[in-house]
Amino acid sequence: MPITPTPKIWMNGSLVNWADANVHILTHTLHYGMGVFEGIRAYETADGPAVFRLTEHIERLHNSAKILGMPMPYSVDELIAATKETVASTGLDSCYIRPIAYFGYGEMGLNPLPCKVDVAIACWPWGAYLGDDAVEKGVRLKTSSWTRHDHNTMPPAAKTVGNYVNSSLAKVEALQAGYDEAVMLAPNGLVAECSGENLFVARHGKLLTPPLSAGALEGITQSTVLTIASDLGFDARTDNLARSDLYIAEEAFVVGTAAEVSSVNSVDDRAIPCPGPMTRAIAETYGDAVRGKIDRYRHWCELVG
Repeated sequence: MPITPTPKIWMNGSLVNWADANVHILTHTLHYGMGVFEGIRAYETADGPAVFRLTEHIERLHNSAKILGMPMPYSVDELIAATKETVASTGLDSCYIRPIAYFGYGEMGLNPLPCKVDVAIACWPWGAYLGDDAVEKGVRLKTSSWTRHDHNTMPPAAKTVGNYVNSSLAKVEALQAGYDEAVMLAPNGLVAECSGENLFVARHGKLLTPPLSAGALEGITQSTVLTIASDLGFDARTDNLARSDLYIAEEAFVVGTAAEVSSVNSVDDRAIPCPGPMTRAIAETYGDAVRGKIDRYRHWCELVG
């Protein structure tokens, strides 16, 4: 999906013009993938633009950096303020937000520690990642031939730049085969997640989503949906899923900041009822929650102004 430029990007403490937000060709992370990032959304609310679960996203950014041994030059509070400043500078009521921390220009070689850590925050208008009609139409999933990282190969708990080579390989494979998204299995054969979303599957009336131990990212949207599902009276929990559980699912959907809540209509050409009743109810509630329309979830919406 093309990016629409906005006026400013926050880089290392100040707003710079979009066209001037550049990095050197010998930036360490460009060559070796040692960086961390987040995907966040701001939504239009009755009280003005609000960033959904901003604090939790920035805390996860810090945790990802800690897992990599990357010293963060800005505190959580400083990055929260910087995110709000960047969103406000766009004049947009809603947008997608991309904070990134990376080892910059300084030295080459596998050791990143001599390099300065740079931090940037960009935002731009962006629709639903899997399509605006993904709730009703559903998406077609394909089990990838690429295996999700083992915990001792690349840490799946960290939202790491280099980790997403694995996801990109799976995504491209699925698209070129005529599908919308890829399902990734852990080294032990259990379901981990999709290339860029957590996966929920209904079996025997229960909603199940793979845990971090299966190689899934500990998703903030995943956590949001677990809370919403429970509040709606559904039995929702993290638990292991086998590939065959997907084929005989009563309903299924994927979730993520970019994808929001998107129905699944098939996995490996096995049809799944779409959208299921739980999927529809959760998608509707999630859409209202992120826009500050539900009092019990309003604390998740952090106003920009």
